[in-house]
Amino acid sequence: MAKLIYSAITSLDGYVADAKGDFSWAMPDEELHRFVNDAERPVGTYLYGRRMYETMVAWEDPRLADGEPEPIRDFQQIWKAADKIVYSRTLESASSARTRIEREFDAGAVRRLKASAGRDLSIGGPHLAAEALRCGLVDEVRMYLAPVAVGSGNPAFADGVRIPLELLDERRFGNGTVLVHYRIAE
Repeated sequence: MAKLIYSAITSLDGYVADAKGDFSWAMPDEELHRFVNDAERPVGTYLYGRRMYETMVAWEDPRLADGEPEPIRDFQQIWKAADKIVYSRTLESASSARTRIEREFDAGAVRRLKASAGRDLSIGGPHLAAEALRCGLVDEVRMYLAPVAVGSGNPAFADGVRIPLELLDERRFGNGTVLVHYRIAE
């Protein structure tokens, strides 16, 4: 059975974007980007809400990686090779290959996908991740804590989501980012 992994780069105080929607402070350096690429390489399907998809779909543009360092070009290929499922009631069509739109988040369908998938799944965006966490679908959580506190904004975890975690790994990067990798405890 494939794992469903919630992964995000957050501020130390737990936000994926600040109150103005800015997340430029979360941009990984080359060392962190290489590590994230290796962590994402086993992912066969990304599950996104509309806003996360609209952020990530930029990777579809081949010009995005032109002249960029190897880790950026590598991530673009990893992202483009994976399937994407976008949960949105308003998005009319997908603007990337290997992408389908679902109007509703269906926990049963995600369970069946996990059971039949040959590769892991990743869920992106805190709102969609909260739904999956509430349904008991998430197997692992990887938080990359950036060395910044932003005070307020879009939290990585929704209010009312309580999950017991078991630490699997931690790692410190040269830019001050710290990875904390957990398994959902039984």
